[in-house]
Amino acid sequence: MINSRNIFILVLILIAAGLRIAGLLPDNVAPIAAIALFGGAMFSNRGLAMALPLVIMFLSDLIIGMHSTMWAVYAGFLAIVIIGQVIRKNPTMLAAIGGSLIGSILFYLITNAAVWYGSPYYTQDLSGLLNSYAAGVPFFRNTLAGDLAFTTVLFGSYKLAAYKFPTLVKA
Repeated sequence: MINSRNIFILVLILIAAGLRIAGLLPDNVAPIAAIALFGGAMFSNRGLAMALPLVIMFLSDLIIGMHSTMWAVYAGFLAIVIIGQVIRKNPTMLAAIGGSLIGSILFYLITNAAVWYGSPYYTQDLSGLLNSYAAGVPFFRNTLAGDLAFTTVLFGSYKLAAYKFPTLVKA
């Protein structure tokens, strides 16, 4: 449904997405997980909530580049949309930060397992998987910081705007 609330949410998402496409962010700092969480929590249309981060990611990947484990990246973002849908009934800042932490960790586990699976760089056993996770820790720090920052900005902006403009609050 097109209304002022959904337009405002979409504008916040598009501004955040523009930062990824513009290349203005440090490595592994991206708004996509926060967009997935925010969209999942805010949009009643589940299809839209799932499609938005995937479309944004795909369009930016056309510019930035793709790799062989993109399927895991997209799966991770879909999982984060589902986390957003879980907090949809009560999207407080605490729930958003908790959802962001859980989503970041889940994304890290999914994507590093994908890097490990079938890789010639890691043994295909528990030791190799743990080595893949250990190698991903430096990247995870930036990912976690970016996810928390963008989650705070998206949910916080919505909360502040909804306080000032009550029509933005869902019915």
